Amino acid sequence: MSIAPFAAVPSFRRPAPVFRGRIGRDARSGHYAVPHRYRLHLSTASPEGLRLAVGHRLLGLDGSCPLTFLPAVPDQPDGGHSALRPLYEASAHHYTGPALAPVLSDDWSGRIVSTHAPEILRDLDRFRPNGRASLYPSGAESEIEAVERLCAEGIQRTARCAGRAGADPADRAAALEHLLDTLGRLERYLAEEEFLVAGRLTAADVELWVAMVQLVTVHSRRLDASAVHRVAGHPALWGHVRRLAAHPAFAAHLDGIDFSADRAVPLLRQRDFRARSGHEAPRR
Repeated sequence: MSIAPFAAVPSFRRPAPVFRGRIGRDARSGHYAVPHRYRLHLSTASPEGLRLAVGHRLLGLDGSCPLTFLPAVPDQPDGGHSALRPLYEASAHHYTGPALAPVLSDDWSGRIVSTHAPEILRDLDRFRPNGRASLYPSGAESEIEAVERLCAEGIQRTARCAGRAGADPADRAAALEHLLDTLGRLERYLAEEEFLVAGRLTAADVELWVAMVQLVTVHSRRLDASAVHRVAGHPALWGHVRRLAAHPAFAAHLDGIDFSADRAVPLLRQRDFRARSGHEAPRR
């Protein structure tokens, strides 16, 4: 089965990042790739940070690009991290905006290279150690970008709209149907294929896994029981999520969420947890 139908998913606007430097291939580029020069600062509480943390581990960059984990809850009222403030101020004269994660910094200059998560992962992928498979195989870029749009629009945005308090019931119902349609498309594809693109683990699978973790940990709390059961009814899709969760690069960032049990759906276990204890399930 081809992933081509996913390419029909429309694009959407992302917030413009403050810094968009790129790591080049040689010394003439300014930011060129050498081990131990760059550092990644992130929080796995955000989907961007979680995606980068998993990709960083899959690429085997622990020894050449150190990773600094930030608190799940930013310590600044504007949503920024005080630990990142010196980097922002060194990188932009009289910078007054929030010091947001994620950040790829240059330890040589003490400045920021990029705050644009998709480009950061693509740059790190180009300089992975020998023997590590690329997360962006040659010729698969358009398919991966289609999956990125599908997850952002068809899962993240629709789940958020379906659970929005105070929204028009018809709008919430329409968003839920869009979400279920997206999950159904993925279900049909993964019933026949082990991975989303190129027959192996790529950035597309990382993107989907992060979107499904967000569905469990964030959006499911705002859906009613009927909607949760309908979301749960995609065994091939959730099986894919569980298989990825068993991989060390993914498992290292689960923070107590159990995808490994045979009992079908982590969404329902989250709901069961709250029903038994009277408390919220663990949040990112």
